[in-house]
Amino acid sequence: MRSHTENLAIRREHQAETAPAPPTPESHADLDTAAREFHALRPRLFGIAYRVIGTVADAEDVVQDVWLKWHAYDRSQVEHPEAFLVTTTTRVAINVLHSARVRRETYTGPWLPEPIDTEANPEVEAEFNESLSFALLVLLEALSPTERAAFVLREAFGYEYATVSEILEMSEMAVRKLVSRAREHIASGRRRTVSTTQHRRLLRAFVAAARSGDVQQLESLLAADVISYSDGGDAVHAARIPIVGTERVVKFVAAFSRWFWDGIEVREVEINGEPAIAIVADGEAVTVLSLCPSGDGIARLFWLLNPEKLGRIHFA
Repeated sequence: MRSHTENLAIRREHQAETAPAPPTPESHADLDTAAREFHALRPRLFGIAYRVIGTVADAEDVVQDVWLKWHAYDRSQVEHPEAFLVTTTTRVAINVLHSARVRRETYTGPWLPEPIDTEANPEVEAEFNESLSFALLVLLEALSPTERAAFVLREAFGYEYATVSEILEMSEMAVRKLVSRAREHIASGRRRTVSTTQHRRLLRAFVAAARSGDVQQLESLLAADVISYSDGGDAVHAARIPIVGTERVVKFVAAFSRWFWDGIEVREVEINGEPAIAIVADGEAVTVLSLCPSGDGIARLFWLLNPEKLGRIHFA
């Protein structure tokens, strides 16, 4: 959780962000200081933007936009850089998500978040990696942009309600209601978690059964209410609707077991802080498979096939 002093700083600085002042001449030392302050906070700013929006490219654009605002701003009026930068990042991310939601309404098939290779980008995972999980990000998609931002700031980054209310320019009571509704929604979709060892064991067992088309083994691994999501966008043929229930998911997976896995390499990776599988052809990831495990078996399967979302997954 953020300290009381830091949270008070956020509340003071949001007013400065709301009414930008004209820039003043600066020395190289001033610019170097501004760059160091921004660089130190960049992982947090990206983490907020990514959790609010769900795509790496948009989150990076938000961070770049915030840097330009920070560079041009009269920073002599800013007592606490983190307060200013977190406030600006959150507001820009909310605006971007509003636009992104319009595009996602016409997306072909299920829309899934863009994966992050947290092995290659450990700084992204450093803060509250549970909030990076695919399962949680998918649940966040049902929230309004403001609800999502409130939940991220409060639950993932630990800001006080009063601080969040200043950032979002809402009453503290309204923010508490937003976070409460978001928690209820998340709780209704969350499953009992398992250890990382069990998570990896389920993932390996599923891939082995899927490759062989072992129907009985697949049935034993899946929860009764399992849902399989496939995101191919317009670029790759994939299931256009979620597949629900053990029987249907088993039939779906077994149906492509004879051809889908031919001529490919399966690599274990860490995606969004959790074990996952990259299906690789000619050195490039063509699918990333992650899952949501539970005490009852695999509750969710997430198949990422859209090339636009896989371009950042690289191999040595």
